[in-house]
Amino acid sequence: MKTNLLNTTFFNFKTKAVQFLTAIILILTLISCNKKAEETPVTETKPAATETAEVAPANPPANFKHAIATVNGIKIHYVIGGQGDPLVLVHGFGQNWYMWNRLLPELSKHFTVIAPDLRGVGESDKPESGYDKKTMASDIHELVNQLGYKKINLAGHDIGLMVAYAYAAQYGDNVTKIALMDALLPGVEPVWSNVKASAWWFGFFGWPASGDIVKGKEKEFLTNFWPVVGHVKDPFTPEESAEFIRAYAVEGGTTAAFKWFGAFDQDGKDNVIFMKKKLKMPLLAMGGEYFAAAFLKDHSKLVAENVTESKIAGSGHWLVQENTAQVQKDLLAFFLAK
Repeated sequence: MKTNLLNTTFFNFKTKAVQFLTAIILILTLISCNKKAEETPVTETKPAATETAEVAPANPPANFKHAIATVNGIKIHYVIGGQGDPLVLVHGFGQNWYMWNRLLPELSKHFTVIAPDLRGVGESDKPESGYDKKTMASDIHELVNQLGYKKINLAGHDIGLMVAYAYAAQYGDNVTKIALMDALLPGVEPVWSNVKASAWWFGFFGWPASGDIVKGKEKEFLTNFWPVVGHVKDPFTPEESAEFIRAYAVEGGTTAAFKWFGAFDQDGKDNVIFMKKKLKMPLLAMGGEYFAAAFLKDHSKLVAENVTESKIAGSGHWLVQENTAQVQKDLLAFFLAK
């Protein structure tokens, strides 16, 4: 049964990938048709990207605030609010800190919630390097230290799952509990090779030229990519879609975010070393019914000793939006349990 679930998951990857590939071909065609105009000096402002980038960032709930910290020589944007023990929420690709916005009001009743933008997207800096998850985790660790916290609860989705694991693997004594949400870890077999072979976009996103291809077409790109790994039709509100598009349309955003994928080979090497010492803190493996639930629990057991599972019913990859109620319920049950 487990093998059938894995095979079904990978088949869905390939089927939906055809849809996204068609969109990429359309984008390339549009870029080709407009090539001469782009080479003309009067069009250097690139209206599509500039107009989106000038939109003001979305605001969090009233009891949260925007803030900037300088860590590892770069600026990291984050929102913070609530009361109680710290809970750090790390977003993934195709989204930014705003992916957690629906959950912040309730989570902030129990925790001081910190939701950063990873290096490479939104209002955080976009340096040339440092996109391996070991380094990105150190960004978050330094942020936490600056805020005066020694021990945190931690949750990460998608790329954020990889960053959260790298954080716990390096700073395990500083993590009370960790939730890994709907993705997988580079280099951790056997699942990694199977998914990497099926999720062809891993290669496209990690290709150095991909940022230039997508630049100025962030809306077309993201709105065609989101359904590839989702299950619920139109899970994002217009406000959520607009904020995610804006965050990647800022100067250098898509190019830098793609470097998260370009670093997978190094991440795999780091994880092979990390997994020699299994995590000891409680770990929640949370996967969408139509995405990572097929493998995430067993995958997590390869790197952690104390694993429990949450299968998000009716959800694909964007589980926070596809089944908000269950995600909130299961996260609170896990992090509040004594």
